[in-house]
Amino acid sequence: MTVRQGSRRCFSSSKNLQATWGFIGLGRMGFPMAKNLRAKLPAEDTLFVHDVNTAATSKFLEEHPEGVRVADNVREVAEKAETIITSLPEPHHVAGVYKQMLEPPSLLTDGFVTTERLFIDCSTIDPMTSKSVADAAHSSGQGRFIDAPMSGGVVGAQAGTLTFMIGAAPEVVERATAVLSMMGRRVLHLGEQGSGLHGKLANNYLLALNNIATAEAMNMGIQWGLDPKALAGMINISTGKCWPSEVNNPVPGVVEGSPASRGYEGGFGVSLANKDLKLAIKSAKESGIKLALGDQAKAFYDEVEAAENCKGRDFSVVYRHLGGKE
Repeated sequence: MTVRQGSRRCFSSSKNLQATWGFIGLGRMGFPMAKNLRAKLPAEDTLFVHDVNTAATSKFLEEHPEGVRVADNVREVAEKAETIITSLPEPHHVAGVYKQMLEPPSLLTDGFVTTERLFIDCSTIDPMTSKSVADAAHSSGQGRFIDAPMSGGVVGAQAGTLTFMIGAAPEVVERATAVLSMMGRRVLHLGEQGSGLHGKLANNYLLALNNIATAEAMNMGIQWGLDPKALAGMINISTGKCWPSEVNNPVPGVVEGSPASRGYEGGFGVSLANKDLKLAIKSAKESGIKLALGDQAKAFYDEVEAAENCKGRDFSVVYRHLGGKE
């Protein structure tokens, strides 16, 4: 999807009709996302990029010599770009980056463009940190903030097939959807700011539990003498069907090309799964929500993440930690 000239006018108040964009965080997800964004933007638009890892920005500029500028710092991105996308690892990274972008609160008077910024944060962080950043952007009048965590992993980021779950005021949903659609396939508006993160954390909480349950059930059946493919086939047309059983089955050889069939390489890392699980538990407790299984699951993922034969692997490696037959 290329942004058309007519629809792009609302993104810019500069004297010419060229738009300026910013992307902060060129990690495993951010790099291919920014690559897809640059490919979909009109040639005359400029994308400002920044990452603390200068090797990442140098590589990005080498691959995209036209229409890309490497910013010296995140404040420069905020000053020169109208629409700014962030993809960062942890809550403190997000808080730090937005503090640098928003202080001093003079983007609309001292910046390269004088329009109110659109800040889109695609990081998966706790909703409280996200709210504090959103409040800072809104109270200073410098921009609108949207939480837009994503699903689809590195493969989805590379293919441009990500799903974004957004929390945004109704009046900015259309604009945010147009931007995110250049990097993904689906944009789901779940409600006001914070809703995207709450939806993502609820989903990943369920995913983390389903992953353990699937590994236990598969191990149980195999120990009883059942054929792994026959067992998985039965589950996947029955009430136990779920993404970990059907797409990311934890038993090697059941799903061709799955991480389990590649020595648990690639996929959704166990450390990331554990991070999202902990964020969900923390947010639930802050809201006074009772959880029956969360703490037990967290303790188990801590074990898996620390185990030498499991660390750094796809989260389906919990099957290995259970002693499952490989």
